[in-house]
Amino acid sequence: MIPAHIRKRALLILMGLLFLNAGVLVLNVMLGERSIPPMEVLRSLIGAGDPEYHFTIFQLRLPRVLTGFLVGCGLALAGAVLQVITRNPLASPGIIGLNSGAAAAVVAVMVLVPAFPMRLMPWIAFSGALLAASVIYGLSWRKGEAASISRMLLIGIGISAMAGALITYLLTLGKIFRVSQASIWMAGSLYGRTWDHFWPLLPWVLILFLLLLWKAGVLDSFLLDVQSTAGLGVRVEPMKMLFILISVGLAGAAVSMAGTIGFVGLMAPHMARSIIGSRSLVRLPVAALIGGLIVMLADLAGRQWFAPYEIPAGLITALVGAPYMIYLLLGRRAI
Repeated sequence: MIPAHIRKRALLILMGLLFLNAGVLVLNVMLGERSIPPMEVLRSLIGAGDPEYHFTIFQLRLPRVLTGFLVGCGLALAGAVLQVITRNPLASPGIIGLNSGAAAAVVAVMVLVPAFPMRLMPWIAFSGALLAASVIYGLSWRKGEAASISRMLLIGIGISAMAGALITYLLTLGKIFRVSQASIWMAGSLYGRTWDHFWPLLPWVLILFLLLLWKAGVLDSFLLDVQSTAGLGVRVEPMKMLFILISVGLAGAAVSMAGTIGFVGLMAPHMARSIIGSRSLVRLPVAALIGGLIVMLADLAGRQWFAPYEIPAGLITALVGAPYMIYLLLGRRAI
């Protein structure tokens, strides 16, 4: 049971984050090659705007920013879960190899099967991430002992490197147009995202988020040592597998629609924990909103800082996330 003062604080923080996300969403819709007045954006969003702006808002900018928001939520939730079940503050979908597995599967389809339906792409990414997770988990077992956390992380780094090599090889096989598209996607770009990207992603993030909230109490038990977790009646290995599958689904779906946007799954959970604490029932929604905010801000910065050129959101998150990771490595909590 969450104490009343924590519930009140969590509600205020969630309301503040919702307000910030809404403001950044409006900014993303407003700004571009052709700026749109803020009141026109708000009027259009409630169905009363000028028809002159309707196409730009609803067909070009709004699906892009909403897709970016869902991508950020998915990566943040996946990172939050991995950091708890591994009890390692540096665990994230990118570092442990899930993003790379998903990316390799998607690049293979993009290069070798150009007409593959976009609505099925999350399943391809899920398959790639699941394969990577299976290899990592399987190789982490030793002589019948449960998977070691340190071995999982080290093997994940190796799998990530192997997937990167496979991606490079695949890019040498394809036609130049498909390779160019795959290269842009690999950089973590939201360019050209439409409702065809948003709607397939929505059920993955929403359903898995609700499942995590349902199992939040079980997830919190993994903050304890293995013996204490088992003493609470938790079936440790089956539940660990469930949470890994949830992380795989969230990371794979996010990667399938926006490429490898790194460090969001590392930064957002840390920020959420510093703001609201480690209770999953409140930390997960806060992390999701922070992740969505990070990706939307990164996309906005990439479009505005170097206009008329566009920098992929993944490069912006890397510029911020890499120093943040170094900070964590140097801090006591990450040692």
